[in-house]
Amino acid sequence: MEVPVGFLAKLWSFVSFLPFFSLLFLLGLVKAAIICPVVMGIIVTGNSAVVIGLWPAHSLWTYFCVARTKRLGLVLKIVVLVSLVVPVVLWPVVAVVGSLLGGIGYGFCAPLVTTFEAVGQNAADKCYHCFADGCLSIIKGSCIVVEDFADFCFHSYFSYMDELSEKKPSDEKPMDVKLSKLPGFLLVGLIGMLVDVPLITAVTLWKSPYMLFKGWKRLLEDLIGREGPFLETVCVPFAGLAILLWPLAVVGAVVGAIIASFFLGLYGGVVVHQEDSLCMGFSYIISVVSLFDEYVNDLLYLREGSCMPRPRYRRNMSNSPDMEKLENNHYNELKNRGEGSSSKKLISENSRTLKWAIQQYRPMQVWDWLFKSCEVNGRILLHDGLITIKDIEECIVKGNCRKLGIKLPALSLLRCLLASAKCDSTGLVISDGVELTRSNVPRDRVCDWFIGPLLIIKEQLNKLQLDESEETCLRKLVMGCKNEKPEDWNDFGYPSCDSVRKAQLQATIRRLQGIVASMSWIPTFHRCIRNLVKLLYIEAIQAGASANHIGGILKARYSGKISSGRGDRKDRYENNAERDRTNENEDVV
Repeated sequence: MEVPVGFLAKLWSFVSFLPFFSLLFLLGLVKAAIICPVVMGIIVTGNSAVVIGLWPAHSLWTYFCVARTKRLGLVLKIVVLVSLVVPVVLWPVVAVVGSLLGGIGYGFCAPLVTTFEAVGQNAADKCYHCFADGCLSIIKGSCIVVEDFADFCFHSYFSYMDELSEKKPSDEKPMDVKLSKLPGFLLVGLIGMLVDVPLITAVTLWKSPYMLFKGWKRLLEDLIGREGPFLETVCVPFAGLAILLWPLAVVGAVVGAIIASFFLGLYGGVVVHQEDSLCMGFSYIISVVSLFDEYVNDLLYLREGSCMPRPRYRRNMSNSPDMEKLENNHYNELKNRGEGSSSKKLISENSRTLKWAIQQYRPMQVWDWLFKSCEVNGRILLHDGLITIKDIEECIVKGNCRKLGIKLPALSLLRCLLASAKCDSTGLVISDGVELTRSNVPRDRVCDWFIGPLLIIKEQLNKLQLDESEETCLRKLVMGCKNEKPEDWNDFGYPSCDSVRKAQLQATIRRLQGIVASMSWIPTFHRCIRNLVKLLYIEAIQAGASANHIGGILKARYSGKISSGRGDRKDRYENNAERDRTNENEDVV
């Protein structure tokens, strides 16, 4: 696409864009007005029913797990049990209000976005897609939102609490606060909320007009000059939509800052406990407002620093905790980014080259690959008999899905790691021609938690240099063995007798299963596993029906010949049956 050069060309590009955008926006508003009430009703009704129905169980189980855990000391445990009254009582209210706001946002914004996305599709009938896209799919999406939220409440939350109540390692000390520090802890935390919440709210409201107008200025410049995110023609309609919806982003940022101010104020109590000083806690209450103001200035490219006082709230800044180190690193990163943005501009050719050179994958792409791999491996294991129809029925009827929900994804990850190690990949080979490396890995904290350990395990497997017989046997060991001790492999015929090698592989399998168990806390995991189980169940039924069909044909043919009663001897019919069985097998092959 040719970027307009000159004032008149840019003005004509902007004027010609207005009618096109106005029609699309009007159509999107009509669709949003029709779809939004339906989506909001589904999300609010479904989520509210789940929250209210499970509220007694959540409350009792939360108190039980906190009282039972050994990870918290006695004093801290009492403080937590007393403080839990507030979130437990407010949880239904917060969930219902959040579902209402989320339903309105999703029901209103999603039809608008899909209307503009239809213009950029390669479909032949774009006019039809502008009207049809974002109607039924958004309603189905709202049902999926309720399903995932229900999975979080039914499965993920109880898994979190179960981990809290598990036995702590022997070398881990329980978290606790000294009884003498408790009054100062509570006093500074309470004063921190009373002081920091209004001050941070005031700073946020004061800086919000800057965010609004600077954002509008940047979006209009990129739209008229076709630079930045609006370089491609397909993205131009989204420019107008982003300009109109930018105030909503500013409101969201303000609300997020106000909510975060409560936690920033409460952190003053933590400073009191860490530094064993009330003065340090009060200093933090004042300093955090200055830190927040400086962070906002850097984010909006305003003047550096802050005019507010910043007293020292750590005795030894070099030994400060990770929170302050992250603040300093983030400050330097923003500073460098600001310097770079002031000296460089995105140019058409450079932007495309960079976009092609570094293809960044999204978290959902990696997630979809995992379950597609599980589907392929599940069919292979079903054909080989390592997964049976009994395992699938047990998962559907009894809910015991450890073999299909934990072991099967762990095996898929193991095969990916082995393939990546064999080809000396710097990352993970997730499919033909697709390699997930540290440069194109999704910039997501959750992905970092999972992909980082997998890269380490891949290097460990690369050093072991497994042969094909070991890899083949590992499939049986992952799916059918507990892998708790080396003796568990004695009955599976593992080709190597090296006990150290066995222990290393067993530890790797247990670690992979632990990673998958942590993945199961993500709400979409259970929905994907249910879909996978349904596919395998249909596959198993079809395979069984084909086998029964072939067996029925053979049985009918043999019984018809034996009972024909033409005076031949019995051994003659047996020979004929054997010959027909051989011919039938040849036909099947």
